[in-house]
Amino acid sequence: MKLKKLSLRTRIFIAMILLVLLASILIAAVAIYQYKEQSADYHKGRLERKEQNIQKHHKRVLNGKQNTWEVKTENIPLIFKEEIYNIADIHKLQINLYDLDGTLLISSKGDLNNIADTCIDAEILNAISHRASHRYVDKHKENGQTYQSSYTYITDQKSKPIAILNLPYLEKDDFLAEELSEFLQRIGFAFMFVLLMAIGIAFVLSKYITKSLKAISDKINTTRLEKRNKKIEVNDTSEEISILVNSYNSMIDELEDSAVQLARSEREQAWREMAKQVAHEIKNPLTPMRLTVQNFQRKFDSNDENIHSKLDEYSKTLIQQIDTMSSIASAFSNFAKMPAQQNETLNVVEIVKLALDIFNEDYIFFTAESEEIIAKFDRTQLIRVVTNLVKNGIQAMPENQIPRIVINVATRDNDVIITVADNGSGVSEENKDKVFEPKFTTKTSGMGLGLAMVKNIVETYKGTIAFKSEKDKGTTFTVTFPKE
Repeated sequence: MKLKKLSLRTRIFIAMILLVLLASILIAAVAIYQYKEQSADYHKGRLERKEQNIQKHHKRVLNGKQNTWEVKTENIPLIFKEEIYNIADIHKLQINLYDLDGTLLISSKGDLNNIADTCIDAEILNAISHRASHRYVDKHKENGQTYQSSYTYITDQKSKPIAILNLPYLEKDDFLAEELSEFLQRIGFAFMFVLLMAIGIAFVLSKYITKSLKAISDKINTTRLEKRNKKIEVNDTSEEISILVNSYNSMIDELEDSAVQLARSEREQAWREMAKQVAHEIKNPLTPMRLTVQNFQRKFDSNDENIHSKLDEYSKTLIQQIDTMSSIASAFSNFAKMPAQQNETLNVVEIVKLALDIFNEDYIFFTAESEEIIAKFDRTQLIRVVTNLVKNGIQAMPENQIPRIVINVATRDNDVIITVADNGSGVSEENKDKVFEPKFTTKTSGMGLGLAMVKNIVETYKGTIAFKSEKDKGTTFTVTFPKE
């Protein structure tokens, strides 16, 4: 999962946990490093102290009253024949004494034939002689254990070197390792406690930080242009959140002003379009009415024996045009009037059949999933929906094609689905977005308000209407509304 896909709250939570983990790992690493440094310093200091004490002990033996031998290199094995074991036992360390050429003289280990190193390397001898401290420490590993071996001179009363003191030293870290283990164990317990605390604090803190953002997000998700939106009121927020809240509230004020202006503009535009269409449709019957009256006025002759028949003809023409204007007014009235919700329990299949009875065309076919589909709908409004869709299909038929209109009633889950499919000329791409717009048609019949009226009725009953169309292949309208 990519980090950018995680929520801010999750990121804060993970960041705090990782911070605790990193701090704990860093503390453990520092502790282990400190242990190694401390162990190295301990063994180095311990070897130096042992060496100093053994040097002092050797000098007491060399200068002691019990020493009857002359202090020189050849007598070292005789002088320390017994004392070297006492000294080694007192200091708990093996002691080797070499002559100045690096040959082993005596060792506290006993049998000289079993001593691994009976001679000192030339490099070590050079290092001892050329260093100001006349001391050299060789450090090496053997069988997984670390050994230090110090080399330094033993001098007589005149500070003249007479032998080389070698102290093999094994670095035993058992007690230090035990201390480190105990320390890391305590660190582990402390880490677990801090981790639990961090999880709790991270949860509360992330929730507190994102609380304001969640409130803003919820408000933004419910923001709609068509309704009045409430402003955000969040207390105890940070400066950044306050700036965001103020920006949102300012946007709401501007949005409401824009919505009012847009609604006003849309209403004015709709009224202008409607007035233009009304004027256009009214002019159509007025023109023949004017011509009829002018013709009657010009040709009127009271002595004409056919005056009554001509008067009847002129009157029929006027009445026909008046009926046309009346149908225009009725169309506007029906469109403007919102359908009342009279939820009748009815058989949709039966009502659709009843609506199709007014059509005499033999190319209209009806199918149903079952003989009875019960739903709550207004009988009159359902008939209006079906008849308008069928009329629309009839008007879409070109003259040079065998027409076919199929009406189907079915159910899906808890919805009723009515489809009206024709094989007419279809809807062009540029007109698909205008199908449900309330405007007059350019055809000689129809007001262009039928589909808009159907959409209005269906949406009143919490339904939907949609269509699919292909140019010169036909159009299928699908009406879906709930049974209850």
